[in-house]
Amino acid sequence: MPRTAAGVDVEDLLVRVKNGADAELAEVAREVAALAEQGRLGEDDDEDGVLVPALLARLAAAGGAEARVRVMAALRRLARCVGCESKERLASIEALSSIVRSLSRDVDETREAIALLLDLSDIPQVRQRIGRIKGSIVMLVTLRNAHEPGTHDDAEKLLHMLSSNPQNVLLMAEAGYFRPLIHYLKEGSDMNKILMATAISKMFLSEPMKSSLGEDGAVEPLVEMFKSGNLEAKHSALGALLNLSSSLQNAEILINSGITGPLLQLLFSVTSVLMTLREPASAILAAIAQSERILLHKDVAPQMLSLLNLSSPVIQLHLLRALNSISGHTNAKRARAKIRQNGGVQLLLPFLTEKNIDIKIAALNFISNLSKDASQELAEQIRDTHLNIFVKIISSPTSGNEKAAAIGILSNLPATDKKITELLTEANLLPLLISLLETNITAPLTPLRTSLLEGIAGVLIRFTVPWDKKLQSLAVGHGVVPCLVKLLSEGSIKAKSKAATSLAQLSQNSLALRKTKLPRWLCVAPSAETYCLVHNSQCTVKSTFCLVKAGAVSPLIQILEDDNREADGAVLEALATLMQDEIWENGSKVIEKASGVHALLRIAEAGNSTSQEKAIWMLERIFRLEAHRERYGEIAQALLIDLAQKGDPILKPMIGKILAHLELLQTQSSYF
Repeated sequence: MPRTAAGVDVEDLLVRVKNGADAELAEVAREVAALAEQGRLGEDDDEDGVLVPALLARLAAAGGAEARVRVMAALRRLARCVGCESKERLASIEALSSIVRSLSRDVDETREAIALLLDLSDIPQVRQRIGRIKGSIVMLVTLRNAHEPGTHDDAEKLLHMLSSNPQNVLLMAEAGYFRPLIHYLKEGSDMNKILMATAISKMFLSEPMKSSLGEDGAVEPLVEMFKSGNLEAKHSALGALLNLSSSLQNAEILINSGITGPLLQLLFSVTSVLMTLREPASAILAAIAQSERILLHKDVAPQMLSLLNLSSPVIQLHLLRALNSISGHTNAKRARAKIRQNGGVQLLLPFLTEKNIDIKIAALNFISNLSKDASQELAEQIRDTHLNIFVKIISSPTSGNEKAAAIGILSNLPATDKKITELLTEANLLPLLISLLETNITAPLTPLRTSLLEGIAGVLIRFTVPWDKKLQSLAVGHGVVPCLVKLLSEGSIKAKSKAATSLAQLSQNSLALRKTKLPRWLCVAPSAETYCLVHNSQCTVKSTFCLVKAGAVSPLIQILEDDNREADGAVLEALATLMQDEIWENGSKVIEKASGVHALLRIAEAGNSTSQEKAIWMLERIFRLEAHRERYGEIAQALLIDLAQKGDPILKPMIGKILAHLELLQTQSSYF
């Protein structure tokens, strides 16, 4: 029976704890806490240890937050002065579960629950049991991350104490708190290092989680495990690094850690026990190759190339993807040249008949990248059979990725190669491309669609070359012009630029193809629908490839109004065909009517030197007309004077002519 201590009626306290309503419970819990704090309610006073289980029972059942807070405060005080049996009850799963539930409640209750758990965590069993309570670690990590005063520090301390148990560390990592795991990777036993690395390899990690692990130092100890550990350590480390390597930030850390050499060495190894490591090693190389820092390691690509025909299909695919990433980087011109020098194209061509579709697409993409700045070199190595394979891919119900890669290669072949053009024409490639273009031009914008449109626009340049009017007529007859005009509005900036080039090539021949004026004695007036003011003749898209009748002028000018300057040169070449010597006056009027003067002034101010020169050449012709001088002279003169003083000296003579038109300069000035 609980006895009455000097001045303390334990039995009364017990009755009130068991039977009191929430308000009474809060009051008696406050009294218990005060008595325990004063040392008047220790093991000798509650010799049967009845108060702790009674308080725990009420903690689990209490409905009010105030009552639960007071009960936990009382339990904290009692934990310091009661006997082992009572402490064991506090450390039971049932008791800890009741306390953990309070972690997700209001601030005061949460604060008291963390403090109680922290006080109890010096008991080893408590540290083990807390981790087994569902959601406990997640709630503690959440509280640590919330940075709330009064809970953050205690939550971090408690997590630190719980991290003495490796299983708790794994739970923390799953909740996104990686510091204890990284500590084990750096300073734990070999077994615990393997445990942590294996866990990372199996975790679902978001991109922020991968970045966090990298920033906090997980990559370096994993690399060291791979380099110097036993087979099990190497395997677990590679699995973990593979999971982390898809983050570009981690890829850079991996490259800086010097892992590329050991990975390649592993791929060259013929030691049988290491064979199982080759696939993850090649996958990591594919991942880290997405970082441009890989270009600092100049021998990596040639070594991968030499491994291609010595590897299994899985490893081949990873190596091809790695090589494709390397060759696709912005500053990879030297790397591409080195790969070509090492016979890269010849090594890849047999993959065009590969049955494994993923390997085939990877090889196609790689060839496409290699041909970016070596079109003539590629043309010398491509045979008729290869061209037929590309056409077959485009005409077959293959994947969009495969088509895009094949078209990309064809777009990089030199348009001046008549033999290639003849073969592709005979293979009926042109209608296939037009059909594919019409299908994709209005589809939702995706990377694949962008790649397809850019590739098709590039190939169409071959079929619109200005020296072959017959070929141009064939392309126009298949409906190429409306598609090109649509691309000016719908395509990427690269596709717009290529479309503008094709339209410029077609328009170069419009003058030569225009029909002569109808004889004066004809009673029927020329059709207003077909009469072209610029070419002063009956024009249609099919008969004269006329830009005006194609409705291309406004979308071309709109490209100049946009912020991206990549297509300026091609657009200006197209518009300049409307300002040739015989037609410049009417061409100027059409361009002005489509708001082209403002666009040209913009290019004169912000374009590159070649675009500036072309824009100013066009403006000189536009400002020959008095109406244009009156309307735009005032807004143009400040820009032109500034360009004359500070711009490229090569522009000075032409600017001088414009200033003379505007009567701001004598025609005999030294500007000419």
